[in-house]
Amino acid sequence: MTKHTLNQAGLEELVNTIEGDVADGQYDGAVVLVAQHGDIALHRAIGHSDLANNRKTQLDDIFHLMSITKQLTTVVVLQAIERGQFSLETKIAQIIPEFGVKGKNNITVYHLLTHMSGMNEELPAALVPGQHVNIQALVSAVSDERLQRRPGRVVCYNPYAAHAILAEMVCRLDKQQRPFRQILNDELLQPLAMYNTSLSVRPDLAGRRVPIVPRFGDGGLFEPQAFSAMNLLATEEAEFAAAGAMGTAMDVFRFSEMLRRGGELDKVRILSESMVSEATRNHTGQQSNDIFDWAREIHNWPDWPAYIGLTFFLRGEGTFPTHMGHNTSPGTFCGEGAGSTLFWVDPERDLSFVFLSAGIMDEAENILRCQKLSDLVVSAASC
Repeated sequence: MTKHTLNQAGLEELVNTIEGDVADGQYDGAVVLVAQHGDIALHRAIGHSDLANNRKTQLDDIFHLMSITKQLTTVVVLQAIERGQFSLETKIAQIIPEFGVKGKNNITVYHLLTHMSGMNEELPAALVPGQHVNIQALVSAVSDERLQRRPGRVVCYNPYAAHAILAEMVCRLDKQQRPFRQILNDELLQPLAMYNTSLSVRPDLAGRRVPIVPRFGDGGLFEPQAFSAMNLLATEEAEFAAAGAMGTAMDVFRFSEMLRRGGELDKVRILSESMVSEATRNHTGQQSNDIFDWAREIHNWPDWPAYIGLTFFLRGEGTFPTHMGHNTSPGTFCGEGAGSTLFWVDPERDLSFVFLSAGIMDEAENILRCQKLSDLVVSAASC
């Protein structure tokens, strides 16, 4: 195996920066991993994973992965496409007939994966509070809602419903009639030896789970109360296909390695190389992501392209706020979770970064934090 050429002093600067942020109270702790050519150069636990109980962060801590769950769900959806069960152009109503009402009849798998469905980005008003962790309940409530915008016309990140709908499609076509958490485990997690990752709180993982603690006030993209509630909603039966997975930094790294290697890891093929390429190219052109309009107004940020593939986010080109930093290559792709989690792969440098943190930050501040840390990783690779 080709060894990394990362500069150790640069990596220690990354660690020192995280330690400084934790000491300043911006967040409580983190597990960070940096690798090049698949060779791990840094894997470090910093600060506390449960500050209230003085629990130090450990390398095998189980973090709520938040919206990195979307990338996990997406890979299972792409596997179904590669098996010929449906295609990117398949209309959702062909598989979930009750969905195709009130203007939603032409929404496709592609629209959901690229956040261009035109659906409401908020939880349905008719949904019983807390039921968004039940795929069938969320899909039922969304099916009764009307279309907000014409599909394919506007990019607006959908935090909740899109990936529940995709997961329900996979479930309805599953001959074994497995729940989605089992399909995810059987088709992705077990083959990749991601043994410390689950869509629900497995009893054997519960003791290492990092509690969700918001470290911000009202007025951002999400309300802090919504995060606090997730601690109670995370049960053994929960299925939040958009943001409910939990796992270790090492497992997230294995997932990113599979993608870096074009869909294969340890001689196990998860996706074809062509499908990985398709998922990690820009599908949204120069359109902006409307979900960040609040941050643009509050922070006087400019418009910038959404750069979304099939759920994966891309670095693209230009100077603007980005989790992946200003100095990663344009083809860098990532998954990130609200205020706390990130992984990216820079194909040009063959460089990977995983960052899972305790103490949820405001999303705008989190973008700037991840941007800073990502640029430090690239600096270590450039020394």
